[in-house]
Amino acid sequence: MRFETSRGTVRAVEGISYTVNRGEIVAVVGESGCGKSVSALAIMRLLAKTGRVTQGQILFEGQNLLDLSEEEMREKRGRDISMIFQEPMTSLNPVLTIGEQVMEPLKIHLTMTDEQARARALELLQLVGITDGPRRLEQYPHHLSGGMRQRVMIAIGLACNPKLIIADEPTTALDVTIQAQILELMKDLSRRLGIALIVITHNLGIVARYADRVNVMYAARIIEQGSADHVFLEPAHPYAIGLMRSIPRLDLPRGIKLETIEGLPPDLRNPPPGCRFAPRCRYRIEACTQIDPPLLAVGEGHASACIRAEEILAGNLVAPFERGAASTHVFAQTNAEPLLVVDHLKKYFAVKAAGAGFLSSETATVKAVDDVSIHVMPGETLGLVGESGCGKTTVGRAVLRLDEPTGGTIRFGGADITHASHGDMRGVRRKIQVIFQDPYSSLNPRMTVGQIIGEPLSVYKLVKGSKEQTVRVEELLTQVGLFPYMAERYPHELSGGQRQRVGIARALALEPTFIVCDEPVSALDVSIQGQIINLLEDLQERLGLSFLFIAHDLAVVRHISDRVAVMYLGRVVELADRDELYAAPKHPYTKALLDAAPIPDPKVERSRAPRALRGEIPSPLTPPSGCVFHTRCPIAGEECRREIPVFRPLSSGHFVACHKV
Repeated sequence: MRFETSRGTVRAVEGISYTVNRGEIVAVVGESGCGKSVSALAIMRLLAKTGRVTQGQILFEGQNLLDLSEEEMREKRGRDISMIFQEPMTSLNPVLTIGEQVMEPLKIHLTMTDEQARARALELLQLVGITDGPRRLEQYPHHLSGGMRQRVMIAIGLACNPKLIIADEPTTALDVTIQAQILELMKDLSRRLGIALIVITHNLGIVARYADRVNVMYAARIIEQGSADHVFLEPAHPYAIGLMRSIPRLDLPRGIKLETIEGLPPDLRNPPPGCRFAPRCRYRIEACTQIDPPLLAVGEGHASACIRAEEILAGNLVAPFERGAASTHVFAQTNAEPLLVVDHLKKYFAVKAAGAGFLSSETATVKAVDDVSIHVMPGETLGLVGESGCGKTTVGRAVLRLDEPTGGTIRFGGADITHASHGDMRGVRRKIQVIFQDPYSSLNPRMTVGQIIGEPLSVYKLVKGSKEQTVRVEELLTQVGLFPYMAERYPHELSGGQRQRVGIARALALEPTFIVCDEPVSALDVSIQGQIINLLEDLQERLGLSFLFIAHDLAVVRHISDRVAVMYLGRVVELADRDELYAAPKHPYTKALLDAAPIPDPKVERSRAPRALRGEIPSPLTPPSGCVFHTRCPIAGEECRREIPVFRPLSSGHFVACHKV
């Protein structure tokens, strides 16, 4: 499969072959740009006009889809083959109701009447776990949460009882609890209705929990394929080994470092001779740069494209996997004053009341952050976790003074900055910086990397001229693992991991003591994610930085944090030392988060009994009375519905807000 671009021909997919049986879940994994999504779009015949399939065939029930006319393919698409796209908000039409969008394929493919289509739509919403169906059908996509929009996409995909569903990163933007609900649903439907399911993802925990077979792609090719047990427990390709070792795991002790895959995938306009992974492979030999290894069987149902696969499987090449000793990093708690103190912080937003007209002045109050108290010590990393909408980012924005607090106090370095003026904050901002979630949207596309990093140096007059600024920018780029010549590039000329490193370099330019990291690795591939986590730890060790690390990946938070605070609907419900919180969580919500988090090991997953947290997070416009978690809590009692639990200490450093603990 090739794409013609102004800069040359991109060989996006080359010679991949795999099968999917009825009732089977097959996963396709690999780094961004390896060809996962493009191969799925080829099955759907939805390639861009610049793309074309140059050889091979796509057989569906014995029929080559590439031979069908556009009209014939349109009949197949949606009825026999459906696709669930990565971001439901961009896939759902914002000007059509949910009902119109669920009913549309039923009318087109199954020629149902309006009454029949509506009845089937209600049945589908119930099937995917959406309650109050008649009201939901009248709503628009923006009225629903991310998890509910994704369920609507699944309902549309299931509408015509398809034989094959392609799910492209179906849970990337979802919290771990919603992710577990949706994937359990899809697995159940696949088994019960005999639906073949292709799941494209870079979340290896999901693959271990749900996939029957796995295809690992690298640089447009499948480099390993086999059962989940084969690929996870006996990987026979260095790239697959690297993927498995580059992610933090909840079931293993925290090591000093994550193993990473250094370097970048090759340019598919001009791929290197020999094995395409050879430039990044620690086990390469001279033959690897000359021989392009085919995908060959290395066992029953297991294949690898590596000339040293037999050595790997025999255990003669790869060292046993050891996470390493526990980290020796200890922040100073005794005799030290906290660097940041957030005391009874509140942040309320006034929003237009539901149902109010366009010109209406009726407003409602959203209590985004409601009575939060945390502190961060010098050299410490405090992890902040919870579902989307719980107030994590709002806490970070309030600390940065990007949002004005409604109540409470914020003290930094002993000074009260709660309502500090813009002039006073200029000095404080040198010491408090931020790393944003999406480096592409937070970097100015019209400025070079050198200009982006040099701007704060110039604004704060930390350098005396352009020559000194250039030297300092090169120092910062080197510090974050980039080459000095990259100062001349623009953001779009860098990879996602490189752009995130530029964001980190910009944050370091003012020599801060405290950095708010807002989901800094959630948009990155697992191999790049490991590099960024190791970089942040190195910088903390060398520069004595403190971090407020906001994320929803519990394994990443456990790896990098010293203490962890768990938020739910604007409140902190549990706070403890990292190891204590993960080993013995006390609050039912913390337990539910840990239960829902998948572990990238099929054996471990089979021995677990995953319990998906039921229900949606309540609307912050109308929060529940009493404990905010009681509507979803499996052990809630009458007092939980009446009284707000006090956030109290259980032991030294372990706090919880629960009536039942």
